[in-house]
Amino acid sequence: MMYTNNCPKNNKGSKGKCVARYLGRFSFQPSKENPLFGPSSNTMDKWGALQWSKVVHGKQGWRFITCLWLHGGLIHLFANVLSFVFIGIRHEQQFGYVRVGVIYLLSGFGGGILSSLFMQHTTTVGASGALFGLIGAVCSEFLTNWTIYTYKVTAVITFIAIIVLNLAVGVLPHIDNFANIGGFFTGFLLGFVLLFRPQSGWINPQHRPAGAAVIPKYKPYQYVFCVIVAVLLLIVGFGMGLLLVFKGANGNKHCSWCHHLTCAPTSKWPCGY
Repeated sequence: MMYTNNCPKNNKGSKGKCVARYLGRFSFQPSKENPLFGPSSNTMDKWGALQWSKVVHGKQGWRFITCLWLHGGLIHLFANVLSFVFIGIRHEQQFGYVRVGVIYLLSGFGGGILSSLFMQHTTTVGASGALFGLIGAVCSEFLTNWTIYTYKVTAVITFIAIIVLNLAVGVLPHIDNFANIGGFFTGFLLGFVLLFRPQSGWINPQHRPAGAAVIPKYKPYQYVFCVIVAVLLLIVGFGMGLLLVFKGANGNKHCSWCHHLTCAPTSKWPCGY
């Protein structure tokens, strides 16, 4: 993407000089345009960033998916990789790449829907929305399987630190906190469906000793959260979200302060909302 960006050739200089010009065409956009050490908005758009007008009017719904693989710059990439090390690896080992992959993709998609309702005049990338989906899934898994965790306080502190780090980075330009929030709640609901475990003391019937007490595989509240609450909310949320997006609804008309959640304007960079 940086090769395509080619800042020395394409930068008009109105927002300063390219950063790290010794890198040639791999140098970064001026800090006033992109403080994350990354490419321009035009380059991200060419590579499939999420842009409301092209999704709704251009019928380019594939941008909900392609934006998951893009980053606003090296800082954004580093923050995501660091979070994946603490969250993604452990849960892929425990639950398998299929369930974790489903949560990742659907959470990114859910984050893109919320982003399209609020970020209608900017080009954004939503890779961290899928990451927040994994964080949300970890939180719901932690709640439903609370009794099997030994270091509960450590786990809670780790979750909070990762969430705060990514939300803080999300107030910079080109990082979409609405995608983060939408991805988190999507992953939170998916965690109830895909990441719950058998309750403590349950024994597989094939290995149960004669005379051993029969303990149900899952507790009643697990079924309630998974089937009645989580699945219904996911279906309703995705359905209504997509309907509102393609009808051209603008969430900012109903929330005058929400735009500050995704970009904090300073003298160093504009936000464009």
